Amino acid sequence: MQPMQISSQAMPEAVRDYPFTVSVIIPAYNEAHGIAGVIERVRAVLPAAEIIVVDDCSRDETAAVAQAAGARVIRHPVNRGNGAAVKTGIRRARGEVVLLMDADGQMDPRYIPDLLGGIADGYDMVVGARTRDTQGDSVFRRWGNRALDALGSYLVETEVRDLTSGYRAMRRDVIMEFINLLPNRYSYPTTSTLALLKAGYHVGYVPVMGQRRQGGQSGQKLLRNGIRFGLIILRIVSLFAPLRVYFPVAISMQVLALLSFLISFFITDPLRFHIPNSAVGLFVGSIIIFMFGLNAEQVAALRFQRPPRIAEEE
Repeated sequence: MQPMQISSQAMPEAVRDYPFTVSVIIPAYNEAHGIAGVIERVRAVLPAAEIIVVDDCSRDETAAVAQAAGARVIRHPVNRGNGAAVKTGIRRARGEVVLLMDADGQMDPRYIPDLLGGIADGYDMVVGARTRDTQGDSVFRRWGNRALDALGSYLVETEVRDLTSGYRAMRRDVIMEFINLLPNRYSYPTTSTLALLKAGYHVGYVPVMGQRRQGGQSGQKLLRNGIRFGLIILRIVSLFAPLRVYFPVAISMQVLALLSFLISFFITDPLRFHIPNSAVGLFVGSIIIFMFGLNAEQVAALRFQRPPRIAEEE
């Protein structure tokens, strides 16, 4: 399913009526300094929405401040991660549509009407895709996100944008089909986008400009981000399209095996039919990798097989 870009007509002061109920989910950890301001700005755009703050066992007064600001607070007894907080919010939400955003003030609520407008137009998920002039992004992070987008596009065979953006709206019944796939840490945006695309759902994009973090200190570190990026790549390859990675690797090993044999036959041991150990190892390894990828592809296909009832309704 080709994802579409929804034109952004951000209306910071507009209050719209939607044909569905909305729950805004804000995962938070040690965000007492700015969470009240985020809630107030969201409430100004969505006065009737349910606002849920999932406090992931903060060490400060995040829960008390959020509750005083009018949010419904759900508190984890232990710190389980940003993704776990999002999953808790989705499970406990009462709205037909869930809108996810961070508690650090980097996501401008003025784009909420555009995200929800895309859902009203028929999309199952609408992602706030950050523009190049987004504030606060390092060069490393920007290029890493582009590489991840390219890999995601290759795996699901359609264009994807800003896979790491946590600013998104989605139909709750749709995301509940894949909630067990979402990790407890930081790659839930990537997983949710690719899962819906792989299953044939409609995903749209709204260009948004991110803002600098409002107070506090970011926990993002260069080494940690690099390790996390590698783990995300391994995860999405295994979950969504293993054969699109394992098959090229297997073919490359076959070519190397043939090259090793030709070098032995024409150069190192001319005109003597002898298969070197390197060629045997590469050939056998390529068969193993291909069969492993084929098996993983079948498992991945079962994950995204939609229930017969849903297919009949469409």
